[in-house]
Amino acid sequence: MKFYLGKREPAHRFPFREGSCRVRRMEEGLAEGHIRILDCTLQDGGYCNQWRFGFENTRRIIRSLIDAGVDIIECGILSDRVTYRRDFTIFTGMEEAAQVIPEERCGRIFACRINYGEYGLEKLPEYDGTSLDAIRLAFHKVDMAGALKLCSGIKAKGYRVFVEPMAALDYSDEEFVELVRMSNRIAPDAFYIADSFGNMGRKDLVRLFSVAEHNLSVRIAIGYHAYHNMQLAYANAQALADFKSKRGIIIDSSIFGMGRGAGNLNTELLAGYLNENMGTRYLPKPLLTVMDEVVSRYYSSCSWGYSLPGYLSATHNCHPEYAYYLEDKNTLTLEDMDEILGLMREDKRHNYDQQYMEGLYLAYMKQGEACEENLSELKHYLRGKQVLMIAPGMSAEKEREKVATAAARRDVVSISVNFDYPYYNTDFIFLSNLRRYRYWNPGLKGKTIVTSNIPAEGVYLKAKYGELLNNIEGVKDNAGMMLLKYLVRLDVCDILLAGFDGYSYDISQNYAVQELAVHARRAAFDKVNTGMSRVLSEYAKHIRLEFVTEPKHVQITRMTFTAT
Repeated sequence: MKFYLGKREPAHRFPFREGSCRVRRMEEGLAEGHIRILDCTLQDGGYCNQWRFGFENTRRIIRSLIDAGVDIIECGILSDRVTYRRDFTIFTGMEEAAQVIPEERCGRIFACRINYGEYGLEKLPEYDGTSLDAIRLAFHKVDMAGALKLCSGIKAKGYRVFVEPMAALDYSDEEFVELVRMSNRIAPDAFYIADSFGNMGRKDLVRLFSVAEHNLSVRIAIGYHAYHNMQLAYANAQALADFKSKRGIIIDSSIFGMGRGAGNLNTELLAGYLNENMGTRYLPKPLLTVMDEVVSRYYSSCSWGYSLPGYLSATHNCHPEYAYYLEDKNTLTLEDMDEILGLMREDKRHNYDQQYMEGLYLAYMKQGEACEENLSELKHYLRGKQVLMIAPGMSAEKEREKVATAAARRDVVSISVNFDYPYYNTDFIFLSNLRRYRYWNPGLKGKTIVTSNIPAEGVYLKAKYGELLNNIEGVKDNAGMMLLKYLVRLDVCDILLAGFDGYSYDISQNYAVQELAVHARRAAFDKVNTGMSRVLSEYAKHIRLEFVTEPKHVQITRMTFTAT
C-alpha cells in the first residue's frame, strides 16, 4: 500500500483536497464522480469513551483530519437529551459545535449526526456558515416517514443532509426502492447504505448499491457506513471504490477504526487504499500521528476490534450490546450465547433493551429441575459449623497456607466456588456457571452441589437456580453470592471468605487458576465489584462474615478482616 508521508501534491481533480484553505462554496455538490472520506471518529468513536475526548484533543483530531485532506469531518452528535459539557462531543446547539471547528476550514465539510427522535427541528437555527455544514440523520425502518420529513426540514434550513436508514439489510428490494424514491423527493446531498451490524457481504452490498445507483437521483451521492463485526468493512469499501461509478461516493471511517464493539473501517487504511488505487492524495502522516498520540490512549482503556460477541451479533443481525451483555456474564458457553440470541424476537433485535435480554437470559438459566434429596443431610452436616467459601480469586493461591489452615479446622466445612481448589481437598464444590461446568471433573460429583441450570447427573445436590438470585446489578447470579444466599437459607451464620478479591482490569491478576481467566469490559468488572460489596455488606448486618484472604477490589462494611 502506497503512503504519501511527505509534502502533498496538488490534486486538482478533488477541489476539497487542495493544500490552500479556500472557503468552500455551498453550491458545490457531493454527487460528482469522486470518492470522499467522511471521518466519524468523534461520533462513532464516542461509544468507546462516552464521547469524552477532551476539548483540546477534539480540536487536535479535527486538525489532523484537515491536514490529512479528509473531506468530511463528523464532529460528534447533536442531542437535546444531555447537558452540554465542554470535554464531550455531544452537542446541544450549533454554538457549542462551532467551538471545535477552526476558523480556516480549508474547504472541508463539518457535520454532526442526529439520531432520529433525539433532536428537534425547532432547535436547529438557519444555516449561516459559522458552525456545522451538514447533518447526518440516522433512523430505524419504523421511523422512516417521520425521519424523511425531518430531513426535509433540515434541508430547508440550508444544511447539507445525509439520509442514513440504519440496518439496510432489513429492507426488501421493494422497500429499499421505495425509500430511495421518497429520498429523491427530498433531494438530500447523500443517501446511505448502512451495515449497522457488520454482517453485509459483498453480494448484498453490490445488490443494494445497484438498486440505489439505478433509482437514486444523479444529484445525490451514495454513502457507505459499516462496522467490522465480521471483518467485512474494509473489503466492502474496496469493492465500492472499484465500482468506478460516475456518482459521488462517501465512505465513512474512523481513525484507528475507533468505534463500538468491533469498531469501524480505519480511516488511515482507507486513505492508503484510495491513494494507491484511485489516484487520491490523502496524507496519512497526520492520521498516524494523532492515532499514536491521542486515539491509542482510548484504546488502552476501552479496546475495540474483532471479537466473539461482535461476530455473534452479526450472525444474528442484532444490536451488539446484546451479545456483549451475555459475554459480560461470564457464565455461558459459546453455544449458550448463540442459543439465547436465537430466541430473540425480530422486533427486539435492533434497539438494545437490557431488560429484555436479561429476561431471556434468566429464563434460559432457570431451565432444569432441582433435586434436593440430600438437603436435610446437608443442613444437619452444616449445623453449628463455620463454612469456608473459597472463590477462585488470586489471593486463594497467594495466601494458600492461610486457606489450608482455616479449612483444616475440625469445625469448618470448606466449599470451593465454581472450581476444584488445587491446594486443598474441599468438602464440597458449588457450581452454577455453565462455562465452568465444561471443566468440571465428573469424578467429583459425589461432593458437588450445582444449581438447576447445570445439566449434571448424579451430583450430591441440585438447588433451584431461580431461588438463589439477588436483585443487585452485576451480581444477580454471581456464584459466590448465590452460595452465600443458599448457606444463609440453611441457617449457617458464620462464614469465612477466601479468594473473594473482586476484579482487576488486568485479567492476569484475577484468578488463582489462570485457565479460569475470562475477558470482560471494564464497566462489567466495576459492576461486579460494586455489587459484591453491596451484597456482602448487607449480609454482614445479619451474620458473621470474616475474610481469610485479603480482598483487593471490594469494600465491605460492618465486618472484620483477619490476617491469621
